Amino acid sequence: MTDVLVVDDDPQILRALRINLAAHGYEVHTAPDGAGALRAAADTRPDAVVLDLGLPDLDGADVIAGLRGWSQVPIIVLSARGESTDKVAALDAGADDYVTKPFGMDELLARLRAAVRRARADSEPEEPVVTTDGLTVDLAAKTVHRDGVAVRLTPTEWGVLELLVRHRGRLVSQRQLLTEVWGPRYEHETHYLRVYLAQLRRKLEREPARPRHLLTEPGMGYRFEA
Repeated sequence: MTDVLVVDDDPQILRALRINLAAHGYEVHTAPDGAGALRAAADTRPDAVVLDLGLPDLDGADVIAGLRGWSQVPIIVLSARGESTDKVAALDAGADDYVTKPFGMDELLARLRAAVRRARADSEPEEPVVTTDGLTVDLAAKTVHRDGVAVRLTPTEWGVLELLVRHRGRLVSQRQLLTEVWGPRYEHETHYLRVYLAQLRRKLEREPARPRHLLTEPGMGYRFEA
């Protein structure tokens, strides 16, 4: 059975979607706000998320960013915001599709089926929380703890760490880090990486001079080992 998480602050829409999706064979989970959506996604590991943008606590784009920190689950935005700028912002944040309210249930079901089919090509299990000996990185909540104590990172430091942790165990090239964290114009600024990796090691490694988790592959890139 396909699990779907529906996120909307309108109880009537939640109820209607729960009934209609269940009638078509889906296992439906619901959340009325952004924080609940992130918790539910981590707990239930849905096969797809149907997300309203206008939530009472978080903007939908922030929820998308939180999910994309650790998961490639298909996200279909279901929103009354019909302006092209809203659609572009949601898609740039990581949404897979956008349906404008009011909507037809047949259209939503078709888009949901297509999104789930595309996602099934990559079935690698994903974990939002990565734990090592003394280090805990929560990709959904965007938090880091060392020996149980919260570590404050700058947005750029988090961007570097998040990318490395998402690809843990694999080499991330210097170019990929620079273009994804700073932008395409910075792909040759390798000194940025030396500075920020040194800062991260001071904050996260027990022995920064002998790192166990934030490793350098000379001339190629960096790797996070859990």
